[in-house]
Parts: sequence; C-alpha cells; structure tokens
Amino acid sequence: MAFPIKVCVVCHEEFELKPDKPGFANRCPECSMEDESSTGENRAADAAEREYERGANEARRKAIRDMLYRKDS
Repeated sequence: MAFPIKVCVVCHEEFELKPDKPGFANRCPECSMEDESSTGENRAADAAEREYERGANEARRKAIRDMLYRKDS
C-alpha cells in the first residue's frame, strides 16, 4: 500500500504522508522539525503578567466551583 503524496505548504516539496509522522499533516518532516524547535522557547513573565494570570485563574476556579456546586431550588 502506497502512502499519499502531499505537498508541503512551507517549502512546496512533495513528501509521503506516513502514519505517526511528527508535526502537521500538510508539512514535510523537515519543516515540522524546524517548527517544533522554534515553539520550545519559554520567556519569563514579568510581575504584572503573573499577577494578571493569578487573578484570572482565581476567577476561573471560582466560576467553575459556583457552576458545579450551585443549588438549583
């Protein structure tokens, strides 16, 4: 059984779409590898961003708790 031939949207080269191929189905393995390495960057969040995220997470937890445990009477 032959694998389907696809065209990469990044480099426009043809490649075989094999099962368990890493990355996206419309990108060749070489372009998928480059994309994975660039997304691994972690940047430090400053104090204002951490404070905002903490408040947003607290509000989310409260909303979920209220939805789960509210009494319908």
